[in-house]
Amino acid sequence: MNKITRTNKDNFLYPLCPYHGTLTQDTVLFNNKLQEFAHKVGFIANLHTGGKLPSEKAYGQVESLWRDLESTKMTLSEDH
Repeated sequence: MNKITRTNKDNFLYPLCPYHGTLTQDTVLFNNKLQEFAHKVGFIANLHTGGKLPSEKAYGQVESLWRDLESTKMTLSEDH
């Protein structure tokens, strides 16, 4: 029962949307990174809205996540 509850909780907190584009290793990897970015930004925004995270820290964390996403895109683009 606990495993089922854990799976439902994970699906609720970290929903994954299927990829509908051309299936290559790079596009699927970038799509996963993009979804991870969106989830983390959502959590940061919620913490900020709830007063648990100051604006400066929230901005810094989102900026760091954005740079990581850009780096992933550049790395994937360089492979081709």
